[in-house]
Amino acid sequence: MLAEISQTRYLQLLLSGVALLLVWSAINPHDYFTWFLEVFPVLAGIVILTVTYTRFTFTRFAYLLLALHSTVLIVGGHYTYAEMPLFNWLRDAYDLARNDYDRFAHITQGFFPAIIVREILIRLSPLKQGPWLFFIVVCVCLAISAFYELIEWWVAIASGSSAVAFLATQGDVWDTQWDMFLALCGAIVSLLILGGYHDRTLEKIR
Repeated sequence: MLAEISQTRYLQLLLSGVALLLVWSAINPHDYFTWFLEVFPVLAGIVILTVTYTRFTFTRFAYLLLALHSTVLIVGGHYTYAEMPLFNWLRDAYDLARNDYDRFAHITQGFFPAIIVREILIRLSPLKQGPWLFFIVVCVCLAISAFYELIEWWVAIASGSSAVAFLATQGDVWDTQWDMFLALCGAIVSLLILGGYHDRTLEKIR
């Protein structure tokens, strides 16, 4: 059914869904400082994708993954990553040590961007499908995750206690290392299970 929808209509549907989520998330969030920090990548991404659309149009699959990643960030912005209700319930029901929405979000920080990075490299660089492409995509995703941790550090230094909800460490001194490791794992899993399908979507636009 989605294949029958025009490209413009498809993107309008995705953008409308993300916009509605943004409006919902802005209504009585945990706090607006954390909300802005968490949803800013989504807002910036929409602007960048809009400005560059005529010069570089992603596959529908890539846009879908971007919308799903935006959803994770927007939900985290509304509740904070340490207080997402569903994961609070899972924590209490299974006697877990923490709310693991933060862990889940960092897996997606590698899982969704991996295909985006892969598409850019395949279409704009000499790299072809193979081990080197796999390796470089994983490295880029890990670098993105590490840079995000640096941003969290800079925000914490600048704002002090106001950044506690943004950091979402929940008392774990190894939280930064966990975040990067999970993003790394997410990127690897994404390439292994989605790489083949992504190749088929790329063939369609060729």
